[in-house]
Amino acid sequence: MTAPVRVLVCDDQALIRTGFATIIDAQPDLAVVGECGDGRAAVDLAGRLRPDVVVMDVRMPVLDGIAATRLLAGAGVAEPVKVLVVTTFNLDEYVYEALRAGASGFLLKDAPPAQLLNGIRTVATGAALLAPEVTRQLVGRYAARIRPADQGPADSTLTPRELEVLRLIADGRSNSEIAATLVLSQETVKTYVSRILTKLNLRDRVQAVVYAYRRGLVT
Repeated sequence: MTAPVRVLVCDDQALIRTGFATIIDAQPDLAVVGECGDGRAAVDLAGRLRPDVVVMDVRMPVLDGIAATRLLAGAGVAEPVKVLVVTTFNLDEYVYEALRAGASGFLLKDAPPAQLLNGIRTVATGAALLAPEVTRQLVGRYAARIRPADQGPADSTLTPRELEVLRLIADGRSNSEIAATLVLSQETVKTYVSRILTKLNLRDRVQAVVYAYRRGLVT
């Protein structure tokens, strides 16, 4: 049998921690290995317990979720841990920063339990998760405040079709939606996504979204 996905739950509200832990532990393929109430504790526990996924709140005492995510999954971290950020909608600008800090995805705290479980499983596989119902509002709302970086040589290596796919990824579209929009098979879309990530040296779709906005490829 495959070992269950090991999950660390970090939230400063005990009721939310308990609720998440109860939902997660009820699944045969998931196991909560630790709980904590601040980002510093999350970093320390992750170092000792080596969870597969950290479910991370944004606003917490001692060390917030963004700073903790950067220490766990940011650029230059030798052994990055996958982080799934959960947040309330009114904290969306913080989620953008969390994605830049290295989070593999985000969900809203009021998402149904099935979405939380799917999010943990998705992130654990190495894929990225962007809550589709808020992606455009979340990143798009703050795009005007993001100073686009100068277009570098990596941008020019993308074909026109790859740029088209990248823009649709940044718009929060799933592979099936991209396939329908461009009249392609989902396998072809997956190939394009893989090429884009490789050419731009990006880890996942989350980084692709941030990259697209930073480069001014989406308005």
